[in-house]
Amino acid sequence: MFLIGENLTGGYGGADILKGCTLGVERGEIAVIVGPNGAGKSTAMKAMLGMLSLREGSVILDGKDITKLSPQDRIAEGVAFVPQTSNVFPGMSVEENLEMGAFLRKDNFHETIEEIYALFPILKEKRNQMAGELSGGQRQQVAVGRAMMTKPSVLMLDEPTAGVSPIVMDELFDRILEIRETGVAVLMVEQNARQALNIADRGYVLVTGENRFTDTGEALLADPEVRKSFLGG
Repeated sequence: MFLIGENLTGGYGGADILKGCTLGVERGEIAVIVGPNGAGKSTAMKAMLGMLSLREGSVILDGKDITKLSPQDRIAEGVAFVPQTSNVFPGMSVEENLEMGAFLRKDNFHETIEEIYALFPILKEKRNQMAGELSGGQRQQVAVGRAMMTKPSVLMLDEPTAGVSPIVMDELFDRILEIRETGVAVLMVEQNARQALNIADRGYVLVTGENRFTDTGEALLADPEVRKSFLGG
């Protein structure tokens, strides 16, 4: 698998939050992590990004062991991350936010900005507006666009649809599908489990830091036990 976290075990210093959890995603694929609150979903993603000290387990990117790399070094290796909150610079324009995403690049990144405007036309329209003045859904598009400025091979999203309306959620998912079409590996944590599994190639249901179910999105949606326990019937 292109990115894989195997047997992830660890926490933030106290008791382990993750207990032998395994997650992965291929290029050109969407993998979704779902499960009840407190299941360790965001913690699992942070472990993949290097923001958690693991007691056991490894993270492998394209065959290379990155377990000991800092988050910054993982970003340099092609991993991009969109946190759930505080993910834009509100006092900067949309375009300045996108430019901030290119801080590691030494080449001309203006072509990438145009690609992001093609993906998110509303951002082109509002490119001179302060990000803090945008709606929640538009801010999320800025955050995803900024992450895409590094031309990542892996895009990680922590609850991208938190707090947005169902219409905006559908639109964001459509954009994420378009990103997948470019060959990027997309790994996301999502509270809207049913909708997320609908677009997922691969799904992981976590409960108390362990894999309870791992399958294709389609198979998980069809599984009566998953439906009853995690998707509201």
